Amino acid sequence: MVDRRRERDVNEAAARFADTLAESYRIVQEQAADAQQRQGRLAQDFSERVMDHLREQAQSGQAASERLADQSRRQREAGQAFARESVNAYMDFLDTAFSQYREGAQRAAGSAEEGARIGTRAVSDVVGIAAGATRDTADIAADTTRDTAESVAGQPPFADYDDMNVDEITEQLDGLSEAELRRVRNYEQGNKNRETLIVQVDRRLEATP
Repeated sequence: MVDRRRERDVNEAAARFADTLAESYRIVQEQAADAQQRQGRLAQDFSERVMDHLREQAQSGQAASERLADQSRRQREAGQAFARESVNAYMDFLDTAFSQYREGAQRAAGSAEEGARIGTRAVSDVVGIAAGATRDTADIAADTTRDTAESVAGQPPFADYDDMNVDEITEQLDGLSEAELRRVRNYEQGNKNRETLIVQVDRRLEATP
């Protein structure tokens, strides 16, 4: 009798232990499932936050790049406009300066030609008053001088002149006398007539004492 009661007690204890173990296992499973769900939600939230942050960074970087590109474009356009205006202003200044200088040179040339004509007329009057023999001698000398001057005027001022460019000829001008400078000017004006070279010659003529 005692053995049956003890066996029943053992069975009941085993059943309670089994129920307790099953309940504990069920609780552990539920907790594990809940923890897994929480971890999944946390991982999803983290992933979404990371994606949002990366998206915001990308949008911010794109906006900054667009601003920099726009600023660079405006600076480039402003620089190009300034360069064009500077070049145009400089060209206008050069055109004005050369025009004024050309007009002055032309007036000076006209005055020189007028003086030459007056001098020629005076010489002609003196020669006309001289005696016949003196007149013949003067005519011969004048013809010889004119032929020599025309021959010299048709020749280059110095060797290889026709093969030189403006810079090379300009380097040779500093060592020339006033007469040689005038010879260069007359020859250049009668041949290639390079304005920049003529300007350089006129500057040196003006500086000649």
